[in-house]
Amino acid sequence: MTETDALTWLFARQRFGVHPGLSRVRALLARLGDPQQNFRSVLVGGTNGKGSTAATLASILTAAGERTGLFTSPHLTHFSERFVVAGRELPPEVVLRALEEVRPHAEAEGASFFEIVTALGCLLFARAGVTTAVMEVGLGGRLDATNVLDPVLSIVTNVGLDHTEILGDTPQAIAGEKAGLLRAERPAVTGVGSDLLPVLEAQEADLWALGREVMLEAAPLGWDGWEVRVGLPGADLFFNTPLLGEHGARNAALAAAAAHRLGVGESAIRMGTAGVRWPGRLEVLPWRGGRVLLDGAHNPDGARALAAALRGLGVEGVPVVFGAAADKDLTGVAVALREVASEVILTRAVLSPRAADPAQLASFFGGLPTRLTSSPETALELLAPGGLAVVCGSLYLIGEVRPLLLGEVGEGRERWQ
Repeated sequence: MTETDALTWLFARQRFGVHPGLSRVRALLARLGDPQQNFRSVLVGGTNGKGSTAATLASILTAAGERTGLFTSPHLTHFSERFVVAGRELPPEVVLRALEEVRPHAEAEGASFFEIVTALGCLLFARAGVTTAVMEVGLGGRLDATNVLDPVLSIVTNVGLDHTEILGDTPQAIAGEKAGLLRAERPAVTGVGSDLLPVLEAQEADLWALGREVMLEAAPLGWDGWEVRVGLPGADLFFNTPLLGEHGARNAALAAAAAHRLGVGESAIRMGTAGVRWPGRLEVLPWRGGRVLLDGAHNPDGARALAAALRGLGVEGVPVVFGAAADKDLTGVAVALREVASEVILTRAVLSPRAADPAQLASFFGGLPTRLTSSPETALELLAPGGLAVVCGSLYLIGEVRPLLLGEVGEGRERWQ
């Protein structure tokens, strides 16, 4: 099998959809020799912010001398982005060779796209000698493929209404799914609100909550991020994070609290939080003598966090390029974006079959100057040189815009997982 064949086969599995459950991935891992038993793991779930929290924790653990694995999804530009060891993506040829080994076992078990990717990550991390793997959860928690692992610590960043057709249509129902990531009597950290804490506490984990055991103070550093103090039982942590937005400071605080609970010292926490990079999420890149702020705000909570971050940076009345999947709460997203947008340029991720037609999106942005485009490349051409613009929405859209800004070549495959 060629490298192209391997990825073509894998990406074709997306069409079979999402099938929550642990039996298939458990059987697949058993066929591979249960590689997940060769390292300790941390699960990071939540509606928003789980990726930046996972990336920060992995950066801290690496600074502490761990050989750390970081598993995230979806990727932005290249598949191998999902598998990071000691701060570096694994080489594509290593990833693809392992995928070729996994394929016959995955076909025998009828494994889904994300189940295959999760098992592949475990195999790659075991072979790379990872000591601790930080695993970003895909969808929900209780029945997500990553939950087949036996975490030494779990994080639930927050709970919002997203993927309601699978997880439930109330915050309590979704919190119940995410609570499945917790393990009885093991440490856990969460940023969920006090109204949902009882749902998580029912798992009887040793739970620390933001605003209760984890006290956060953050001073803005403008475009450089935040200066943070985190008060914990028996400890005070001081560090800087380059993550933008108040939610960036919150996510960094959750990661720092988790690292402390894993026995990491303050010097490594300072080094790791300062060095984290999380592409495509409030990331600033140059464009035509100005700047473009990229952010994967594709649900109402994410859009509100983006709008708040912009206001905190003194930005209002900014051109916004937006595109998202048709099944999102587009009304809620548009309400938040209208607060900061001077105009909206609507587009779609060309490679995502789930992307909403720009004409469909237009109905949600009444009252704002609106332009429609057929591709991210065309949308960027409409931005005036100089100044600041925002590109936000689906991470698949961000994954197509980012290489255009950087002069790189994307993967060129249809994607919706």
